Amino acid sequence: MGVSRSRTERLVNLVICLLSTRRFLTAAQIAATVPGYEHNPDDPRDHEAFQRKFERDKAELRELGVPLETGTASAFDAEPGYRIAAREYALPDIQLEPDEAAAVGIAARLWRHAGLAAAASSGLAKLRAAGIDIDPSATLGVEPVVTVDPAFAPLTTAARDRRTVAFDYRVPEGDGPTSRRLQPWGVVCWRGRWYVVGHDLDREATRCFRLSRIVGQVRLTGRPGAYEPPTGVDLISHVAHWSGPVERTGRATVLVRPGRAAGLRRWAREVEPTPDGDKLVLPFGEAESFAASVVGYGADVRVLDPPEVREAVIQRLKEIATRHEAASVTAR
Repeated sequence: MGVSRSRTERLVNLVICLLSTRRFLTAAQIAATVPGYEHNPDDPRDHEAFQRKFERDKAELRELGVPLETGTASAFDAEPGYRIAAREYALPDIQLEPDEAAAVGIAARLWRHAGLAAAASSGLAKLRAAGIDIDPSATLGVEPVVTVDPAFAPLTTAARDRRTVAFDYRVPEGDGPTSRRLQPWGVVCWRGRWYVVGHDLDREATRCFRLSRIVGQVRLTGRPGAYEPPTGVDLISHVAHWSGPVERTGRATVLVRPGRAAGLRRWAREVEPTPDGDKLVLPFGEAESFAASVVGYGADVRVLDPPEVREAVIQRLKEIATRHEAASVTAR
């Protein structure tokens, strides 16, 4: 029997809740915080139904391998509480095949549009209102939101239907975009960026293109089924070879609010406490890729130096604001 959507949402929110807190939460606190556990604690039958539901959910999480801990915040607490140890929950680096990476990307986009992200945000708001100290950065691995370039949809469609495309493409060292014709084999994500790999008809060679450098619209120019990609091609390996290793030779200085951005702090080469927050010196390779990581921490992190990273962060924030405005207009 499949798991209902309501139960799935409840389990996701329970994980987010327990992963976000630094202390153990009692069943009563969880019931008041996590959507799906609403009940009248003064009604014996209603409260018993909640307890059964909560016990089933705990067992489900443990079967899924979620490291659910039981304990108390202090020796004076009579009722046990629950939390998830972030250090045990974090996943190691995962290498996905091209088709697996594409499936994960699509699933993550569907998850976002299904409204689970909004429910998670509501749960965190309830935690804050209850006076519970939370770590927002701890939920980054739970709420997958994939940002894709405008060229993503037409290129994935063309790769699926085996249709030739044409687009204008710019490179950093070029004066302007050039026209390219490509038989796309697939779209993959590598180091936080999306690439299309295929056969370049003008150069008669295998090429890959970063989607963020495509200018304007991708045009479908060929008929469906016009070509067949080579069998057994490893798109990720091709992109990795083409892009080369990223050397973190740059140094960025950021100002972080006390107790925030634990993910960045782990990579800091230097940490200097100041009256305005902690000043971190972080290594980075590409300004745009580093900016994407920083933006995820919101107002908790401010880039001080170098200027190219500051500009990359500002540009990303502008893009996010534009997408948000467009989504708001569409939803009206």
